[in-house]
Amino acid sequence: MELIRPSIQYKDSFLRAVHEFEQEGPYGRQLPFPIPAVETDFHRYLQRLSEVERGENLPKDFVPQSDYWLVEGKEYIGKVTIRHRLNEHLRQIGGHIGYEMRPSVRGRGYGTKILGLALPYAKQLGIEKALLTCDETNLPSRKIIERNGGILENTVSNPGGGPDKMRFWIQL
Repeated sequence: MELIRPSIQYKDSFLRAVHEFEQEGPYGRQLPFPIPAVETDFHRYLQRLSEVERGENLPKDFVPQSDYWLVEGKEYIGKVTIRHRLNEHLRQIGGHIGYEMRPSVRGRGYGTKILGLALPYAKQLGIEKALLTCDETNLPSRKIIERNGGILENTVSNPGGGPDKMRFWIQL
């Protein structure tokens, strides 16, 4: 099991994971363009991830971020996104780091693993104290954050509606 940069080598497995997410409901919140476009032009998808990392052509109120994929053998397991800095929205409810595991592998410890592997990358970006958030109703995510040293600062209302957000800090 390792954390890698997004790669064409894992295209088929990644797309299978995307379709697993779709079974849970509308997906695409983390993709820089619609799923059919990702399927049709995967190279462009990878290029777009690189642009976002370099801070190029970012939508308003977005910050540069680095994506890494957790893979095991030839299978895509999940991804982690490390935002290089915080803006006001991220400081309130988004945090420095977000992660997701494909539905078919949840509950097997991969979330704890991916966050643990991501923390040194965040430190390399100059982040000394990482903010992570999760929905108050997301007990598995809360446990992942706490297992990686997360200390709860507070819980805040979600300005977009939905569950309140718990805000944790991890010293790197």
